[in-house]
Amino acid sequence: MAHTWNRDRAAKRIDNALEAVETVDIVEYTRDTSLENIPVNKAYRMRAAHLYADIVNLDDMLAVTDAEGETCHRRTLRFLNLHYRAVHRILSRVDARRVDFHNQRLHAVIAKPYGATSDDIASRIHRAVAIAQLIIDVLTETGDDDENIPNAKVRVGIDSGLALAVNNGRRGGREPLFLGSPANTAAKFAGASTKTGIYLTNNARKFIGLPEVDKPKSSALTDEEIAVSQTAADLGVDKDTIVAEWREDLEDNPIGAFTFKRHTPPLKTMDIAVLTPANSRRQEAASLYADLDGFSAYVAARVKDDEKAKDVVRVLHVLRSEMDSALSIDFEGRRVRFIGDCLHGLMCEGTAHTTDEPATVSDATLCAGAIRSSFDLAIEKLTAEGIDVEGLGIQVGFDLGPISTTRLGMQGDRVRCSIARSVRNAEREQLRCAAGETAIGQAAYDAGTDAVRELFDTDRKAAGLDYNEAVEALASAGDPTAKASKKAALASAAPAVIRASDTPIRPHADGQ
Repeated sequence: MAHTWNRDRAAKRIDNALEAVETVDIVEYTRDTSLENIPVNKAYRMRAAHLYADIVNLDDMLAVTDAEGETCHRRTLRFLNLHYRAVHRILSRVDARRVDFHNQRLHAVIAKPYGATSDDIASRIHRAVAIAQLIIDVLTETGDDDENIPNAKVRVGIDSGLALAVNNGRRGGREPLFLGSPANTAAKFAGASTKTGIYLTNNARKFIGLPEVDKPKSSALTDEEIAVSQTAADLGVDKDTIVAEWREDLEDNPIGAFTFKRHTPPLKTMDIAVLTPANSRRQEAASLYADLDGFSAYVAARVKDDEKAKDVVRVLHVLRSEMDSALSIDFEGRRVRFIGDCLHGLMCEGTAHTTDEPATVSDATLCAGAIRSSFDLAIEKLTAEGIDVEGLGIQVGFDLGPISTTRLGMQGDRVRCSIARSVRNAEREQLRCAAGETAIGQAAYDAGTDAVRELFDTDRKAAGLDYNEAVEALASAGDPTAKASKKAALASAAPAVIRASDTPIRPHADGQ
């Protein structure tokens, strides 16, 4: 099926999204507040320590075989499932909240004690450090020698501060999302390199009496510094207890084998909520990341002012909902999840048995352009409503390859997971973009049509690539997918004209 983006169609969606957040409430977070199913027009202002833990040897698992076959993906998914179940057990015992577990990356918040004094802040940071070390210690023992599954190597980033808790997700997949500098900075510290350890921002270091350092992303806490936090936090549970409980749980509730099936395109119809290890999906597809550039700084400059914070909620809802619509409605892709202000989605063209790789790459290119066009239109409409959008941009990256999608964890608390070398590469492509750029991965570039390769520069990036530019450039260069999309758009815009042109001309009664 040919996919198109249409300005009028997008405009109606954006208008509806704006209407949903016309009135916004900003509420201070209290100990009695539930963060489940937050309405789209509400946000909680929360003081907390944010912890991001990255499993830095995930790429090693994905590279365990030369070819990216089912064996590679089965081992990687079991690797993540083993460690996820251990981390889930830790967080449930130490009164920390899991915000998200996106493949190899955990985000958790520590909100207690709830106060805003220096002692309260220090207590939360000490607790975050102690939890981080417990995660590191436990995951050194949660591999599986029988299945050739190694222990996890972990790098943790921690920051503390004020953030907005809002709704993350849509239509039944809602969970809290934290907007602001502490979450974003902690994530950047966790992802700064593959060197393991616990890394605190200078902001967090000062609250627990540690000196500032020139390169905090490269300055892991020492054993002595960690021990101080462990004593201060007094978590009440140790590594041996968690590991023993984890092993007992595995005996009582085995993970089971991962079994893969293809999903017949389009991927929009794939119901991730019903997937399990025994009912997983795997096929060649495009992985796409679209991230709002400058959004963390945008939030940080507005989080303390109620009226400005309301605009943050409006902007996030409008931009993310329209990005999602461009992917899932216009191009029938499948949103895997929102990761903060970033959208991760999958696309596939083909049949129940095979993926049409050139068509998939072309469609992903058009979709990347559509997402940018939707972003530009949303910015235009937000500005017209008097909503400040200064400093915001969008980065898009995508790549192609065999991708496995499933859910990990335990019955009643499963998290969605989509893993592949191309998933990792698509995120890297997005990260190397400036605000107005789109980047294509090497595998997608190689599999694409000549028209796709001509569209991108030698560095596989294109600046300002919107839908109109993408479809015109590809269609004029002979790309079949773009030509079909352009034809479908013309037919949709003027069906009467198209029908009339196909109707034989009949002479009038007078012969004229």
